[in-house]
Amino acid sequence: MAKLIKSGKWLLVLAYCLYSAAGAETRIAILDFELKDLTMKSATPVELERTARLKPLLEKELAGAGYTIVDIDRSAQQRANSGVGYLFDHHDAATELAERYAADYVLVGRLHKPSFLFVYLMGNLVKVSNGKLVGRFIVESKGGAKKLTGKAIETLASEVDAILDQRYRPPSSSSQR
Repeated sequence: MAKLIKSGKWLLVLAYCLYSAAGAETRIAILDFELKDLTMKSATPVELERTARLKPLLEKELAGAGYTIVDIDRSAQQRANSGVGYLFDHHDAATELAERYAADYVLVGRLHKPSFLFVYLMGNLVKVSNGKLVGRFIVESKGGAKKLTGKAIETLASEVDAILDQRYRPPSSSSQR
């Protein structure tokens, strides 16, 4: 031990320990987004397809920033969901589900469509260790174009990251989706 202290190698050991602790990956589970369509033509195939794309798009953005994405299979999510909006409104149930998969955080999302002109991507971010809501997000997207949905997902990823590790950088506007 005395040799270690005299040689200054203890600084390397300390730096390694601190780096390892800081480098621990944040594990986030993203549940399937639910569609809440309040228009007269609710749950059209186009809206269902757009809703189904949200989770993989958000996972891609956050994984690209270094987050570990925890996969919760659809059947487990459906078993935990007592009805449309249940997991979105009941953080305790979302926490219990994510806890079984060793996630640090769980994001429960909703695509809220009050009009044909725009939608809201909504998300509740819950810290699994204590079941507390740490973030509530609402991102507006006007129109149904894939590019606009992609931009809304980038905004949502940025807002989630601002609460977590602050390392997400949206792709440049010249990149293609």
